[in-house]
Amino acid sequence: MRYSKVNIPAMGYKLAPNVVTSEDLESRLAPVYQKLHLQAGQLEALTGIAERRFWDPKFKLSDGAIRAGQKALINGNLSAENIDMLIYAGVCRENLEPATACAVAHGLGLSNHALIYDISNACLGILNGMIEVANAIELGQIQAGMVVSCESSRQIVESTIDRLLATGEMDVFREIIATLTGGSGAVAVVLCHPSLQSSNGHRLLGGVARNATRHHGLCTWGPDTGIPATAAHVMKTDSVGVLKHGVALGIETYQAFKQELGWSGDKPGKVICHQVGSAHQRTILESIGIEESKDFTTYRYLGNIGTVSLPITAAIADERDFLQPGDHVGFLGIGSGLNCIMLGIEW
Repeated sequence: MRYSKVNIPAMGYKLAPNVVTSEDLESRLAPVYQKLHLQAGQLEALTGIAERRFWDPKFKLSDGAIRAGQKALINGNLSAENIDMLIYAGVCRENLEPATACAVAHGLGLSNHALIYDISNACLGILNGMIEVANAIELGQIQAGMVVSCESSRQIVESTIDRLLATGEMDVFREIIATLTGGSGAVAVVLCHPSLQSSNGHRLLGGVARNATRHHGLCTWGPDTGIPATAAHVMKTDSVGVLKHGVALGIETYQAFKQELGWSGDKPGKVICHQVGSAHQRTILESIGIEESKDFTTYRYLGNIGTVSLPITAAIADERDFLQPGDHVGFLGIGSGLNCIMLGIEW
């Protein structure tokens, strides 16, 4: 896919207020650590994550997305009236219906002509949403759109700790360690036709998508959306399998990505990856031949915030001048399923 009429004028984000360290979680798991003969510090040592953030109890996801969206409009010097499409793309949603996007649109004061809906694709939701909006802009259907998400890890981390305390089994510890890396936050990305900006902004050049859906069972969060659900929600991850097959899919996608955009040599000059942890970062960068200095990370202090991870990292990288005008930037996303999307941006 290639784009010639799509800019990214602004992003906005909101950090959850409650910092929870890996040491905090391990102190709650002390009886399990003692039973399994685990040394304190294992969680950070295995994942590289020192802390993550939680929203306050009963915090509404739509409120986080609204705050991020308001910041994005201010940063882009745009008004709510400019937004012709709003997509809520989080894993976490407020209801089976209506779409969480409806509450966000109302809170932002969008006009009644805007297209409003949710999409869901594990940690790739924001990138999928960006493609949806970009396609509509390129086709001339809309002038501008916004993709938002708010993720909350408090509930699933709390239930995971309770489960591990109840079982105290090493097999359970292995399949839930990835869950304990989960963080919380909100983000918004605005895309628009260049005519809406006084300056060119960041140009979305295009991208590619690949899948390996034969591995859809490696990371699951459920059991289902039944009313009521058939059991309490449990998140299970085969971390070794996700890393192995995710890297293979990432290599395939990256090769297609560079070919699609006609990038050779040192392009992309900078990358922003989905934030999983230290092992994933190190392995994926080595496998596709990118120096660690070209990558900006937030996982050590924010954890894995699902759909929010990649765009919030890009926003912070921009604030800290890691991303400079003229940089060719790769957004490299991978999510459960397995699905992989890579987008190229001229900053």
